[in-house]
Amino acid sequence: MTIDRPDQSLSAIMSERRQLINVAYRLLGSLAEAEDAVQETYARWYALSPQQQQAIDSPGAWLTKVASRICLNVLNSARARRENYVGEWIPEPLPAPAEGTTTDPADRITLDESIGMAFLVVLEAMTPAERVAFILHDVFRYPFAEVADIVGRTPVACRQLASSARRRIRTSQAPPPPTAEQAAIVRNFKQAWEAKDINALVGLLDPDVTATGDGGGLATTVRRPFEGAGQLARGLVELADRHGGLTILERTVNGQPGLVAEQDGVIVTVYAFDIAADRITHIWAVRNPEKLRPWTLR
Repeated sequence: MTIDRPDQSLSAIMSERRQLINVAYRLLGSLAEAEDAVQETYARWYALSPQQQQAIDSPGAWLTKVASRICLNVLNSARARRENYVGEWIPEPLPAPAEGTTTDPADRITLDESIGMAFLVVLEAMTPAERVAFILHDVFRYPFAEVADIVGRTPVACRQLASSARRRIRTSQAPPPPTAEQAAIVRNFKQAWEAKDINALVGLLDPDVTATGDGGGLATTVRRPFEGAGQLARGLVELADRHGGLTILERTVNGQPGLVAEQDGVIVTVYAFDIAADRITHIWAVRNPEKLRPWTLR
């Protein structure tokens, strides 16, 4: 009698999915693109013959290498695509696991400081090679010898790329306050916004605060960022006046305190915040419905 046994190699290969999703999202800033990259990675694995698969000493390392190269190609082509994007391009916001629709742990992004919206926005300003070298080495602790094989540079060059990326991070980001303090500031902002209290809003905003909206041509948003506490506070109150049916809720956005706006029970905007000391320095408002897929498909 033949006893069917689970395919242990298949189980081992699929167990790498969460790692691949985590790497790809940080490299691309888009969950949809990350999922496509991981799917392509698995397609390439299963295109190998059994003999070729068996010859690979570390399938996990092979999968990560292939996924990273796919992401590098996407990043190189994304620049041209994003130049044609309607309005500002903001990374795709992530809900906390309990707030999203995905229940499979293999699809969950680990929520840490490396997926904060401010962090991802800085990554967008890096060259593709800088971004890949920095994420793989500094976040996922891959040695530069392995990074070099992925990026197509020498280990010394990859070390320099990661160092350059590190400097960008240091010069563009102030250390955030503890999460509890951030949550209190976001909550006070929500209450002041709901009360249409311009003075209270101005008191919570950095004088040079900037607010950026991303509608992608599929949802209305301001085409240029709001700048300055007074202008933004007045704009928020005008928005509340125009959309009286909006419900503002506190939510975790990319692992940090944020807000969402609901219209008739459907999330139409996700707000992420950058906070330094006790003031909000930047607000990102994502309205592109394609980027709100993890929030709206319930």
